[in-house]
Amino acid sequence: MYADVYGEGDRDVVLAHGGQFSKESWKKQAQTLAAAKFRVLAIDFRGYDKSRGPGDSDPMDAPLYQDVLAAVRYLRRTGATTVSVVGASMGGWAAGDASINSRPGEIDRLVFLGSAPSGPADKLKCPSLFIVARNDSSGDGPRLPGIREQYEKAPEPKELIILEGSAHAQFLFQTDQADRVLSEILHFLSMK
Repeated sequence: MYADVYGEGDRDVVLAHGGQFSKESWKKQAQTLAAAKFRVLAIDFRGYDKSRGPGDSDPMDAPLYQDVLAAVRYLRRTGATTVSVVGASMGGWAAGDASINSRPGEIDRLVFLGSAPSGPADKLKCPSLFIVARNDSSGDGPRLPGIREQYEKAPEPKELIILEGSAHAQFLFQTDQADRVLSEILHFLSMK
């Protein structure tokens, strides 16, 4: 697996990209998090750029949660006292499923951008922040109902932020709401 590291410290964040993106797409957000004293690891999932692993020819069907867990465990081995994961779209369901399959306390916080775990949300093991645009939709229709359903099942503490517009996941950073999204993420990751 290939990744980019930003910043240093023992409060760490894994950035898990969406299907149309890569680790480089997080550069601006990673730099902002690093300036806030987080060490950030932006990963490329298997099948993206140079990252390889079982199922990499069709990443949407691969066990991507294992890529997230590998990143989390790498950060723990290299000095992290806390590890949070921010996942967008595909990266969000991979992050959620990583939490479901993790050891208790392994992942401290989760942020879902335009996504939710594909597994049972009641099995999430940490506080979760869900951010979605009200009119975000796919070929299957609006995403908000499914995200809200998973949010309702997620254990407390949790928060759901519904933004105006239709931007999906990382595309939120290309809208006039980009600063708010990043501010909400920073606030959530900085909570005790």
